[in-house]
Amino acid sequence: MNNEIKLVSGAMVMLALSTSALVVLPYLQVHDAPPLPGLKPYISAELRGREVYIANGCVYCHSQQPRAKAFAPDFSRGWGRATVAGDYAYDQPHLLGTMRTGPDLMNIGVRQPSEQWHLGHLYQPRAYMPGSIMPSYPFLFEAKAQADRDEVVVNLPPGYAPAGQVVVARPQAVDLVKYLQSLNRSYPVIAAPAVKP
Repeated sequence: MNNEIKLVSGAMVMLALSTSALVVLPYLQVHDAPPLPGLKPYISAELRGREVYIANGCVYCHSQQPRAKAFAPDFSRGWGRATVAGDYAYDQPHLLGTMRTGPDLMNIGVRQPSEQWHLGHLYQPRAYMPGSIMPSYPFLFEAKAQADRDEVVVNLPPGYAPAGQVVVARPQAVDLVKYLQSLNRSYPVIAAPAVKP
């Protein structure tokens, strides 16, 4: 009986120590990290697009956390600098991702600023990236004989648009693209020192 009490007590102490080291201390370090000077809050269209991003499971295949040069080739791939806690000040919940089936999207707004590219890529990824395994999202679009004045027409490469029709983006697709374009963490982490004249 005495050994069982020692075993359970030891297990509880180890659990408390590991929880403190892996959960509590990191939380205390970054829970109130202020936004970096270059970070802007999301506007309403970007927040709606973020919800579309979450609802369609984009976070399962794309991370939003480029790693440091010492740990991975993310910077040489053009994915941007390693992120810091202040980069996520306006993200609730954080969409760091758990695996990368596709590229990291934290700086996709810098790498690919074109609205038309994003819309076309969502409609048919293989038209823009041959061999891509990303699913297409045709339910975010509508094929019509003619677009209305306020609709966004998607300019697809030849052979990808339905014959005799135009593809227009639904509001959810436009919002999703606005969110993707807002993913721009290219500002410096540390403010440059002031230069004296």
